[in-house]
Amino acid sequence: MATTQKKSKSILITGGAGFIGSNTLLYLYPRYPQYDYTVLDALTYAGDIKNIPQEIHKSKNFRFIYGDVRNAKLIDHLVSKVNNVIHFAAETHVARSIYDDSNFFTTDVLGTQCIANAVLNHRKNIERFIHISTSEVYGTAQTRVMAEDHPLVPASPYAAAKAGADRLVEAYYLTYRIPAVIIRPFNQYGPRQHLEKLIPRFITSCLMGEPLTVHGTGKSQRDFTYVEDLARAIDTVLHAPREKVEGHIFNVGAGESHSIGEIARTVLRLMNNKSEKKKIVYSESILNIGERPGQVYRHTASNDKIKKVLGWQPRVTFADGLARTIAWYSSNEDWWRDKIWMRHVPIEMGEGKIELH
Repeated sequence: MATTQKKSKSILITGGAGFIGSNTLLYLYPRYPQYDYTVLDALTYAGDIKNIPQEIHKSKNFRFIYGDVRNAKLIDHLVSKVNNVIHFAAETHVARSIYDDSNFFTTDVLGTQCIANAVLNHRKNIERFIHISTSEVYGTAQTRVMAEDHPLVPASPYAAAKAGADRLVEAYYLTYRIPAVIIRPFNQYGPRQHLEKLIPRFITSCLMGEPLTVHGTGKSQRDFTYVEDLARAIDTVLHAPREKVEGHIFNVGAGESHSIGEIARTVLRLMNNKSEKKKIVYSESILNIGERPGQVYRHTASNDKIKKVLGWQPRVTFADGLARTIAWYSSNEDWWRDKIWMRHVPIEMGEGKIELH
């Protein structure tokens, strides 16, 4: 009976060519090779078809659809063909949302509305709709650790757009009882992450012998989780008994935080100690720039709920995950070299001053 249920799973992954989406696909696919997988991605600057290996592309139980999550007709058709939806598709960068916010609201909010409405239309066949939110919806921590009932005080256009999508999904659950689950990941890192994000930006700056740019004092803190741990949490939610997860919100985080300055110094130390130092010129300096507008100063997850309800907890330590990530970027220059120009975004600071963040 269990085998029949497993074979019946078909999963739509929106944004599946992006960082977290592709890592989740790469986690699920070898563990459940009998499932059918459909990836939808608009292949904007943050999505890369190369994130999905050729062996998956060529398999009979995988298909890639180039398309936009805001295309209601397409979304309804794709959702009608599956029984599980994992929704990653979103614009996700704080600095870029300050530079150009319109795409964030149309993609993150209206795109999520298209997905939620399609799930509603086909709810008799949908087992689970997993919406990937973000800890940025909380804003700066008002308590030592942030549980799922922490107030939502988004501090940037990106965070506001994701908060709108988050609340929209819960509203659909409360109104229509669609089988929705909301996951709020704290900061993620690992292979295939876009260079605009903190850790890959630090690593590639080191590889190219450039200074590491740190916002403000570098004292703001984040809770970082290795992306494989998040993929495992999504797997756990996907396969959990319905009554344990439906209508619930789960934080996914390590439960510990690190300052941006600390991370910069750690990356420098690890990379300057590598044996191939003679072949690669590593940066040995940190360059402070102005504090970014919409900055969140402290984020530390309470992961008590997902531990208690589902037994999930992080397995990859920050030190181990950082070493793995450095190794991946050091070995995959062909993946990131043509993305260098997108590492920084020009945003307007006080009195009209423009800085690259």
